[in-house]
Amino acid sequence: MTVRVVLERGPKGKRSVAFAVDWPGWSRGAKTPELALDVLESYRPRYRPVAERAGLAGELDDTGPLEVVEDRIGNSSTDFWGISFTPSGLETEPMDDAELERKITLVRACWAYFDDVAARVSPEMRRGPRGGGRDRDQIIGHTIRAESQDMAKKVGVGVPDERALTPEGLREHRERYVAAMRAYHAGEVKRMRSWNLPFLLRHTGYHVMDHAWEMEDKDLTPGTG
Repeated sequence: MTVRVVLERGPKGKRSVAFAVDWPGWSRGAKTPELALDVLESYRPRYRPVAERAGLAGELDDTGPLEVVEDRIGNSSTDFWGISFTPSGLETEPMDDAELERKITLVRACWAYFDDVAARVSPEMRRGPRGGGRDRDQIIGHTIRAESQDMAKKVGVGVPDERALTPEGLREHRERYVAAMRAYHAGEVKRMRSWNLPFLLRHTGYHVMDHAWEMEDKDLTPGTG
């Protein structure tokens, strides 16, 4: 069994991104399509703890090589950020019920991984080109705000900005977000225009893991460099 991968190229050829369509959060961008695939493969062991938290480590371990099942042109976000910002041709609605629950489980695992990283890395982060030199709390705040204020509103929910940054408020946001995605799947929520539910799940997982890995890479805790 191979890992189904979508390869997305920027319209101007500046950057590309490769993502595992069945594994939310496993997505990497680079300057060329070939490098994006190489980087994605190199992150397989870094993604495994997410699969383990979701109870899917055995399934991931049984997968074979990456297989590009769609090669597409993205939009300006692909060129500028090296991210995918539109649904692929494989992400269609309605989703199968089992697929929905599997991906929700993986997104929850991404959240758990992010929380664990946030709790153990240094408050000050190693300086570098990403994020303009943000420290840990700024990265955490950005990640949570983008999800609670932008992504969750795609399915009609949101938690007040500062409340989502409290432990109780974050739990509330995540539970409401999952409930709203299930309601959307059931046809109880207004349809999204340019996004859809498979993409929302994938983008949520991607954003959480991208910043979890950013914090790990910039951690100044002794012995981590």
